[in-house]
Amino acid sequence: MYSVQFKKTPRIVAGALALSLMAGSAGQALDRLEFTVPGAPKALEKELRAASILLASEKAGDTLAQDIFTDARAEYAGLLNALYARGYYSAVIHVYVDGAEAANIAPLDAPGSISAIKVVVEPGPEFAFSQARIAPLAKRTELPQGFAVGKTAESGVILEAVTAGVNGWRDRAYAKAEVSSQKLTADHAKATLAADVVLDPGPALRFGRLTIKGADRMRLARVRAIAGLPEGRAYSPAELERVASRLRRTGVFKSVTLVEDDAITSPDLLGITATLVEDKKRRYTFGAELSSNEGATLNAAWLHRNLFGGGERLKISGDVTNIGSAVGGADYRLGVSLERPATFSPDTTAGVAFSYGRMNEADYDADLFSATVTLSQVVTEQLSGKAGVSYDYARITDPMGQSTYRAVSLPISVIWDRRDSKTDATRNFYVTGEVKPFLGFGNTDSGVRATFDLRGYRALGEAKRLVLAGRVQAGAVFGSSLLGTPRDYLFYSGGGGTVRGQPYQSLGVNLLRDGLGATFQTGGKTFIGGSFEARMKVTDSIGVVGFVDMGRIDANEFFSDFGNWHAGAGIGVRYATPVGPIRLDIAGPVGGDTGGGVQIYVGLGQAF
Repeated sequence: MYSVQFKKTPRIVAGALALSLMAGSAGQALDRLEFTVPGAPKALEKELRAASILLASEKAGDTLAQDIFTDARAEYAGLLNALYARGYYSAVIHVYVDGAEAANIAPLDAPGSISAIKVVVEPGPEFAFSQARIAPLAKRTELPQGFAVGKTAESGVILEAVTAGVNGWRDRAYAKAEVSSQKLTADHAKATLAADVVLDPGPALRFGRLTIKGADRMRLARVRAIAGLPEGRAYSPAELERVASRLRRTGVFKSVTLVEDDAITSPDLLGITATLVEDKKRRYTFGAELSSNEGATLNAAWLHRNLFGGGERLKISGDVTNIGSAVGGADYRLGVSLERPATFSPDTTAGVAFSYGRMNEADYDADLFSATVTLSQVVTEQLSGKAGVSYDYARITDPMGQSTYRAVSLPISVIWDRRDSKTDATRNFYVTGEVKPFLGFGNTDSGVRATFDLRGYRALGEAKRLVLAGRVQAGAVFGSSLLGTPRDYLFYSGGGGTVRGQPYQSLGVNLLRDGLGATFQTGGKTFIGGSFEARMKVTDSIGVVGFVDMGRIDANEFFSDFGNWHAGAGIGVRYATPVGPIRLDIAGPVGGDTGGGVQIYVGLGQAF
C-alpha cells in the first residue's frame, strides 16, 4: 500500500524473495540453530522470536534440508515485518546457512544438508514520526493516538490510521473512499519517519438495488423483507452489517456474503449483491445432563428452517428430566413452536408456541399446558426484547387435594447480552428480566410475576487464564396470595440452576397440612440467589473451577420471618470442545438444613 523513500542508502539486508522448486537431495538436518538480537530490548527480542519461521520450524521438528533452506530464505521478510511493526526501519538481518548468507544462495544451489544456522538481527534505532498526516478527514474521525509527531512510527499504527480515515468517510455515506496517494520517507540519520497520506472520498452514495444469488428454496420477496436493505437511503456500513445479521439470524443460510458493486448506478446508487448458501432444511439435536440427586436429563428437538419458503421455523422439542431422581419422579415436556421473521419490520419475529408438561415433584404432581403468541424485537446485536400473550393451565395434586389454576398473562422480557461467548464467557455481562402481569380465573388470583438474572465476567492476568464469574438471580410474585398463585409461578431453590450441592428444589415454604402439625412444602413468592466462580485454565483444553452458590426463599416479601436460606460449594473440571466446555462439578452443602452429602453435575457449557 505504501512506497518508502529513503534519504540515504538503507542498511537493510532483507527481502521477500520468490520461492522456486529446488533441486538437490533432501538431506537430514539440523544440528544447531542460533538466534541472537544484540542490544535489543527484551520485548522486541521476544516478538522477533515469535515471528521467526526458523524457530517455529525447529519447534515443529522439521529436519529436511530443503524445507529448512526454504524457511531460511523466508526468514528475512518475517523478521522485517516484525521490526517495522515496532518502528525499526534501519535493521540489518543476517541468516547464515553453514556460514553463507541465505539470501546469496541461489535456489538451484540449495545445499543437500545443513548442520548449522545462525540468525543475527541488529535492530538499529527506534524511529519516531516526524510527520503524521492524513487528509482530508471526515468530521468526527478519530485517528489512533499513536499516529502523531514524536510517537513511535509503528507500521501497524500507520495502517490503523489509514483504515480509520477511509472508514470515517464510509460511515458518512462515501462508500468509495480510498487512498489517493501515500508517501513514507525514512530519515536514517535522524531515526524519523514522515508519513503523508492523501484520501479521495469520492461521491456520497445511496443504497441501490439488492441482487440476490443462491436463494433456491426461499422466495425472493421474503429474502428482501428479511434483509431490510433501505434502498434509496444513504449508504452506511453499519446498516449493511445489520442486513447480513438479519439473514444469518434466520438460520436458513449457512453462508451470507454481501458485496458492493464496483460501478455506481446513476445518479448516486450503489447496488449490493447478496450471495447466499442455504443450509439443510431440517436439523436434529440431542442433549443430556446428569446429576447425582436430580438424575438424568434428556432432550431432543427437530427443526425445519424454512417451512413455507419464507424463513418460517417449525420446532418440535421434548425433554425428560429428573430420570432416576432421588426426590420425586421423572418430568416430561413436549413443545411445538412456529416463528416467522420479518413480521411488521425486518427486526421483528412473530411466533406461536404450545407446550404440555407432566411434573412429578416431591411435594406435588402437575399437568401443565401453555399457549403463547409473541413478538420478538432485535434492537441491536446485543439488545433484544419480547412481548406476548399467554394462556396457562395447571392442574395440581398435593397433600391439600387437587387444584386447578388458569391465567392469561402478558409476559414482557428484555435481554442485554454483551458476553464474548455464550458458552464460555470471559468478559462483560449478560442481564435479562421479565415482567409478567397475569389475570386469574376461578380460584386463581391475579398479580404480577417478575424475574431478574445478572451475570458478569472478568479475565485477569496478561494471559487471561483466570476468569472470575458472578451471578445474581431474583424473582417475586406481587398481588396474589401464596395459595392463589399458580404453582409453577412460585419459586424454589436447590440444584444445578440455583444452588449446587443442595438437592433439587429442596428449599421452599412449609405449610401446615392439618391441625396435628403435619406440613408439606410449596414454593415461595420471593427468591434471591447468588453464585461466584473462579475459573482457571490449566491447559488450552482443561480448566478447573471453584464455586459457591446461595439461595433464599420467602413465603411473601423478601427477607421476612417466613423464609430460609441455604448454600453450597464445590469444585469442577472443564474440558474444552468446539461447541463449549464439558462440565463436571462436585458440590456439597455449606449452609442451611435442606440436604447432606455430595452432589455431582455433568453438562455442556459453563454453569452460567
